[in-house]
Amino acid sequence: MTDVVQRAIDIGVSAAALVVTAPVMAGVAAAVAVDLGRPVLFRQQRPGLHGRPFTLIKFRSMRDVDERRGLVTDADRLTGLGRALRATSLDELPTLWNVLRGDMSLVGPRPLLMRYLDLYSPEQARRHLVRPGVTGLAQVSGRNLVDWDERLALDVWYVDHRSLALNARICLRTVLTLLRREGVSAPGEATMPLFTGSARAGAEADGDA
Repeated sequence: MTDVVQRAIDIGVSAAALVVTAPVMAGVAAAVAVDLGRPVLFRQQRPGLHGRPFTLIKFRSMRDVDERRGLVTDADRLTGLGRALRATSLDELPTLWNVLRGDMSLVGPRPLLMRYLDLYSPEQARRHLVRPGVTGLAQVSGRNLVDWDERLALDVWYVDHRSLALNARICLRTVLTLLRREGVSAPGEATMPLFTGSARAGAEADGDA
């Protein structure tokens, strides 16, 4: 029943939010077009419910990779406007369309990269038993300051304990996190370092051997 009610909430809130934020999105789109050119939207395949791929939609915040110009790392490619959009999460507004479509939920584990699927331990892979979210427990528990093992553990904890009340608390904490602009980037990173596999999973494997 929780899933049915949450889906109804997702539809109602995302539809209303798309209407209310339309002027803001138009302004952001214009700013991105001036700063980065077209297209203004970033589209990428991400794993959704049960790991099935969907196309995530966000506003662009980075220049394209260009080795000749030295635009290789996220730090090189991220523009001043992009940093501001990420700090305020305005780049995430188009993902409301993903919520309306049913690709995502308002709350859930963040959709990460497709290439990470083979790197998760069986326990970590359980994060895909629910729809990914625009915000989630890991995001309100430190955002990109939380290391990968803790972040994925928080995702799995959410899967096991999700409820409408927990979702409401996460949404409230999300507002506070955005106002404080906490955890936008990991130390020494423009955003978050790439996930290369779980240190805990490796330790468990060594122990089993």
